[in-house]
Amino acid sequence: MKDEANARIEEEAIIAMLMMRAKALGEKNASDALSYEAEDSVEFSLAPPLVYYGQDEAGLQAWFDTWDGPIGGEVRDARLTAGKDVAFWSGLMRMTGTKTDGTAVDLWFRQTLGLVKQDGRWLVAHQHASVPFAMDGSGRALLDLKP
Repeated sequence: MKDEANARIEEEAIIAMLMMRAKALGEKNASDALSYEAEDSVEFSLAPPLVYYGQDEAGLQAWFDTWDGPIGGEVRDARLTAGKDVAFWSGLMRMTGTKTDGTAVDLWFRQTLGLVKQDGRWLVAHQHASVPFAMDGSGRALLDLKP
């Protein structure tokens, strides 16, 4: 019973951290958002290049500055598996908002997060976001899929 209680406490801590991180991302606060990531994090994001290493506050803030107003979001089909000091989260993410050029964004994508517990805090150490692509040889990203 003690192990189950401890596991639940860790899961709640991870979920709380992810909620605070999501709030910082939605509010376009790069410093706060990165405070929930390991300094040596690895990111496979939707935007080029193929991989980012470490934290890039200036780059994240520059991306935030391409949005007019907050960035909205929604999560579906979230799954969390937590161990003593390593955890794995995955889910379907929706990103909504308006870009500074007036373009409306409403995009569903897949996200996977690898988390580590460092100095008693859960942090994102690895993140991977992706969208499916057409398997017809065109290589076209499928941006209009919805759960």
